Amino acid sequence: MSEKSSFPPKLPPLLVEREVAAALDEDLGAAGDITTEAIVPADAQGEASIVARKAGVVAGLDLAEATFRALDPNVRFVRIVEDGGKVGSGDTIAHISAKTRALLTGERTALNFLGRLSGIATLTASFVKAVEGTGARIACTRKTTPGLRVFEKYAVRSGGGINHRFGLYDAVLVKDNHIAAAGGLAKALEGLRARSGILAKIKIEVEVDTLGQLEEALRFPIDAVLLDNMDVETLQKAVKLVAGRVATEASGGVTLENVREIASTGVEAISVGALTHSPRSLDSSLEWKD
Repeated sequence: MSEKSSFPPKLPPLLVEREVAAALDEDLGAAGDITTEAIVPADAQGEASIVARKAGVVAGLDLAEATFRALDPNVRFVRIVEDGGKVGSGDTIAHISAKTRALLTGERTALNFLGRLSGIATLTASFVKAVEGTGARIACTRKTTPGLRVFEKYAVRSGGGINHRFGLYDAVLVKDNHIAAAGGLAKALEGLRARSGILAKIKIEVEVDTLGQLEEALRFPIDAVLLDNMDVETLQKAVKLVAGRVATEASGGVTLENVREIASTGVEAISVGALTHSPRSLDSSLEWKD
């Protein structure tokens, strides 16, 4: 299990600018904002606030600010809360002063980024709260939106969760299809023994779905086991069998309703694909100041 700190670091500006440029290009196309340009004078100035319509945890302010800054380098973006902060319905998230055209043109792109990432952070925070006091940590998976993984995993950390591996390159995770393709768990793990150099230092996690597979996996020098789709009773037996020799992670069918029961088995982490594949965007709006 490639565990990363839950503290959300600042997003790399280059990645933010690149993502914002792509999103604006998608929205503006070749013709630009034909509505705003026909109605609003180029030199007009405006003020607005981003206001939450629902309670939640904020994430994505760097992307929202960069959206307006790409359209008006002189924008004044004042954050009332920071990423990871909680807001209630009707709370102000940020105040913005900029060219009116920039405010109107960037509105939807900025709110899309903020809504998507805040939705992930909010859902993550709900899972984290549900397992509070158990010692288990909530992790996301690679079930992310293509092209947005770094931002969505950042949002998970803003909500108090941890990141599983970022991609196929930073940790070994032997899954059921690897085992099937290799001709069995033992053959799959034997193949890893030939690793050398930097690859030999990368942690190895093995997915198992039966206690028999777990016993077999523990005969090899691994670092973690992913206990997949096990019921609570089996998870308890698995944790007892591991006896602290490797890290334990549960996955499969995890919901807000059952996550605490899963955490009570003693697993160290619980991976939840829903954090990034099924969040509900946090609704917010750009409220104009007359």
